[in-house]
Amino acid sequence: MDILLATSNPHKLIEVKAILEPLGFTVIGLDAFEDTYAEPVEDADTFMGNAELKAKGYAKMTNVRCLADDSGLVVDAIDGRPGIHSARFAGVGETRDERDEANNQLLLTELAGVPDQDRTARFVCAMCLAEPNGTIVAQSEGTFEGVIAREPSGANGFGYDPLFYVPDAGVTSAEMSSEEKHSRSHRGNALRSIAKHLSQ
Repeated sequence: MDILLATSNPHKLIEVKAILEPLGFTVIGLDAFEDTYAEPVEDADTFMGNAELKAKGYAKMTNVRCLADDSGLVVDAIDGRPGIHSARFAGVGETRDERDEANNQLLLTELAGVPDQDRTARFVCAMCLAEPNGTIVAQSEGTFEGVIAREPSGANGFGYDPLFYVPDAGVTSAEMSSEEKHSRSHRGNALRSIAKHLSQ
C-alpha cells in the first residue's frame, strides 16, 4: 500500500521509511509527483491542527492516502517555545542547514543564563493519516524527553538534534544510531501508533 508522506524534508522521509517499510508499506515523498503542489497553509495553533491541515490538503491534491506530521521542540524555560514555530524560530537562512544553524544559535542564546536543571525540553510529533477524500482515519502524538545541551554535539540528526541531550542515554539525539533514535524518538513513537492502525 502506498502512503504519501507530506514532507519535502529528506531526513523525515528516511525516518518514516525506516519504520513503515519493514511493515510492508511503500512510503513516497512529494518528490514522487511531477506536479508541484502548493503547500497547505499551516495556520493552526497546535501541532495536531497543522498535521491535519497538511494530511487533508495533500491527500485531496494527490488522490493518495497521506500521512502528515507537525513536529517541534518545546522548551520549558522559555514558555514552550519554539513550539509550532520550531522550523522558523530564528527566521533566517536560505537553506535547511542554514536555518537549523540559526535556530540552534538562537536557542542557545535564549537559554544562556538558564541552569542545567531548568533546561528540560521535549520533542513533540503529531501525526495524522487522511484518505484521498479528506477523511481523517488515524491520529497520534509522540514525545521525546530530554534537556538542552550547552553546545551542539553529533552529526546523525537534523534540526535541534545536536542540542537535544538525552540523560539516560548519555548522548544527544544527533549522537544516537538511527536504530536507537527510531526506538526512542517522538516521530518513532507517533509512527508506531499509526502503524498499529494501518495493520488492522
